[in-house]
Amino acid sequence: MLVKTSGIVFRAVKYSETSIITDVYTRDLGMQTYIVNGVRSARSKTGAALFQVMSLLEVVVYHRDDRKMHRVKEIRAAHVYQRLPFDVRRSAVGMFMAEIGRKTIREPEPNAPLFDFLFDSFCFLDSTQEPFANLHLHFLIGLSAHLGFLPGGDFTPETPVFDMQEGTFTHSATQIHCMDEEQSWLLYQLLCCEREQCHIVVLQHAQRRRLLQSLLTFYRLHIESLPEIRSHEILHEVFE
Repeated sequence: MLVKTSGIVFRAVKYSETSIITDVYTRDLGMQTYIVNGVRSARSKTGAALFQVMSLLEVVVYHRDDRKMHRVKEIRAAHVYQRLPFDVRRSAVGMFMAEIGRKTIREPEPNAPLFDFLFDSFCFLDSTQEPFANLHLHFLIGLSAHLGFLPGGDFTPETPVFDMQEGTFTHSATQIHCMDEEQSWLLYQLLCCEREQCHIVVLQHAQRRRLLQSLLTFYRLHIESLPEIRSHEILHEVFE
């Protein structure tokens, strides 16, 4: 059957001389794999650039539930990036977001709120004129809500430590997987602010790096067999 939907490109690899195979997270079909024939040929009417990682698409696809790979009938850009491809820092953040999405979304079923969160996050990264050095941290926190393990509780004098294993703020560090008070306070500030205001949370480079490592540990504790995340090393380089 033909299905019209929106999609986010998470991965694209060359296939044969002129084609590609791409993993696209769609709003109406969930994570799907498509083969796009002839898109890399000189005479193709659809540029291969549309299938770059992070591309936001509107597609019409042939879909059958009994197949693991599908074909694309029509495609166009759902959002044309103005800044993201031309800004090394924005691109590094976007690649990190795409890698996190690809490696953490395990359910094949559609999830419209999750899709909208991801789509809006890429659009915001492209359009914001505010500093965005904290955006990847806020993204991880926001994504955890959709994946089912959003940090709970409040940072207070009685509960100044975030227990990553239990996923909540607690009175003291009772095991190894706990953030210290400084990290816990920074996490709570990001947890309490909207994406558009996350730049107002003041973090030094070292604090941002430590908090990112802790959040990735938090993810590993709550997502079984999470593959290694590699793109965060690029983030450290471009922001420092």
